[in-house]
Amino acid sequence: MTSGDEGSSATIRPRRGGSYAVGRARRTRILHIAMEEFAENGYRGASLARIAERAELSQPGLLHHFHTKEELLAATLDLRDEMDAARFTGADGTPLTGVAALAALADLVERNQRVPGLVQLFTVLSAEAVTTDHPAHDWARSRYRRIRAFIADGIRAGVASGEFRPGVDPVAHAFRLVALMDGLQQQWLVDEDAVDMAALFGGYLRETLDAIRARPVP
Repeated sequence: MTSGDEGSSATIRPRRGGSYAVGRARRTRILHIAMEEFAENGYRGASLARIAERAELSQPGLLHHFHTKEELLAATLDLRDEMDAARFTGADGTPLTGVAALAALADLVERNQRVPGLVQLFTVLSAEAVTTDHPAHDWARSRYRRIRAFIADGIRAGVASGEFRPGVDPVAHAFRLVALMDGLQQQWLVDEDAVDMAALFGGYLRETLDAIRARPVP
């Protein structure tokens, strides 16, 4: 009896794990489809019914995974942040600093040029989220603060390590670099053939590094 019970238990566990894996894969697929829907139509124009149809689910089936449209948006934005976060940390898991931190921004812009749907998602939702009642408002504000803090901290660490010259204003450079990234993204989405945002951002970043690098003592 004992061995039979153990055998029965062993046959149940893989099915449970398999079911979990299937549910996780379905959830991830829903999030990628929702990214496309929010990018194309914004939050207010996006339709749960349309997302469910594109995911080959009924609307109740979609709501089993995400109970509200706001919850789905939050999970979508979290996924987008996770996709970017790894680019700003080193192999040891600590944030990049100095030249490496700024180079990570250039890498991100270059990557974004290959994934227009993600850029469109961020641009559309950021524009909508200027109103305080928008569900993405707090996310957008927090995201801007995080990326400015990453840049400013990276520059401060560069000054402390001797990569960058003393007297550099990390916060001002952070605001300027973020403004340039957003402005280039907007223009690129509107007129892709005329704007090479990776090349333009890379050129500006090289000029910035030339201006803030520590000079060798004569």
